Amino acid sequence: MLIAINPINPQARLIRKVAQVLEDGGIIAYPTDTYYGIGCDIMNKKSIERIYRVKQRNKKKPFSFICSDLKSISEYAKVSNYAYKTMKRLLPGPYTFVLEGSKLVPKIMLTLRKTAGIRVPDHPICLALVKELGHPILSTTANLADGPAYSESHPYLIHETFGSQIDLVIDGGPVPGGPSSVVSLIDDTPDVIREGSGDVTIFR
Repeated sequence: MLIAINPINPQARLIRKVAQVLEDGGIIAYPTDTYYGIGCDIMNKKSIERIYRVKQRNKKKPFSFICSDLKSISEYAKVSNYAYKTMKRLLPGPYTFVLEGSKLVPKIMLTLRKTAGIRVPDHPICLALVKELGHPILSTTANLADGPAYSESHPYLIHETFGSQIDLVIDGGPVPGGPSSVVSLIDDTPDVIREGSGDVTIFR
């Protein structure tokens, strides 16, 4: 199923329709402020396992997830004053912050060190979806194994590439492309793991 949603003012009824697919255990493709992503409700283990199969990914490599705002992050991760101030300055934006996960985060979403990658993308569609669902949404680039990521190459290609492996693809128009910057804030010691679209000069 392919659904066009306005990327600036997402239609509430369509956001509800997509959130229902997620609630029912579905997998979706959606636009972010970097690439198109593939996701599901992080509280649904079967859906997460499906995404591991679709992406042909090792289960020892947990996926990151999207929260709607800083308040939501503090429910799903242990956020120090330093981490809060840092994220407040940069989010929403093209960053993935590595933090220690809270007890609310399913084990399948955590590393062996109990950390998780958390995003708040600067894109109205995915933020509206997370708010409507009431849980974070898994976030991984919409590509196969090490294949190309889809940005301006459009949701139609995602729809054709993945077929029935994905239950719904959102057409939210072109997105910037380029990966997010990944920064660990564990122990209040910033560590730039990957330099991407987000400016990391403040961590140098």
